[in-house]
Amino acid sequence: CLCNVEFLSVVRREDLFIQTKYTPPPGQDPASIPYDPRAAVPSQVRKSFETSLENLGTNYVDSLVLHSPLNTAEKTQAAWEAMEELKLQGKVKQLGISNCYSLPLLKSLCSAARVKPAVVQNRFYVDSGYDTELRQWCSDNHIVYQSFWSLTANPGLLHSPLVKGLARKYARSSPQILFKYLTERGIVPLTGTCDPVHMKEDLEVLEDENFVLEDSELSDIDHLIQQACDSPDQ
Repeated sequence: CLCNVEFLSVVRREDLFIQTKYTPPPGQDPASIPYDPRAAVPSQVRKSFETSLENLGTNYVDSLVLHSPLNTAEKTQAAWEAMEELKLQGKVKQLGISNCYSLPLLKSLCSAARVKPAVVQNRFYVDSGYDTELRQWCSDNHIVYQSFWSLTANPGLLHSPLVKGLARKYARSSPQILFKYLTERGIVPLTGTCDPVHMKEDLEVLEDENFVLEDSELSDIDHLIQQACDSPDQ
């Protein structure tokens, strides 16, 4: 909770980027849904958001993300419009959508929205073809692409001779090599570790200005990813 006095004595709210989600009922733990699942979608969004603010101890968030498209286009639009209202009320700084692997769906959402998505948060992995076309469209339209489960979704990349060789060359871990690749390709990797050692390693990827992959090495990883897309079962 951010209202903890001891915490706020060393960290300012404005120095934090807080992102939360509205998760539709199918993605919720039935025992702890923070809203009435029988309520209309806009009501679910509002109640979910109020609960998030209360749990976080803040009066606004930097990013509110729709956990996934709902089971109809109409419900997805209703959820988005409720999120837009929160943005227009000043309670949210930006909006985004997660688990959106359909480019036509994303384009449709953007064309109908008063507040365009600032973030698309997907799993960066072979099953989606690494979202190649979708990521390019996001880049062309100034939408940040965030990747979740970047490590657990990519054991083949992490254990590849190429990534292991780069880890030895730069005296880094394989996860650090993957995170550096992602950031240099304009992808924001999300991490969920509670291990202080891993937290430090993750931050070093951004903070060490001397840690930069060569263009040829980035291209080599691009090629490795393309190979994985061409032969997903190998």
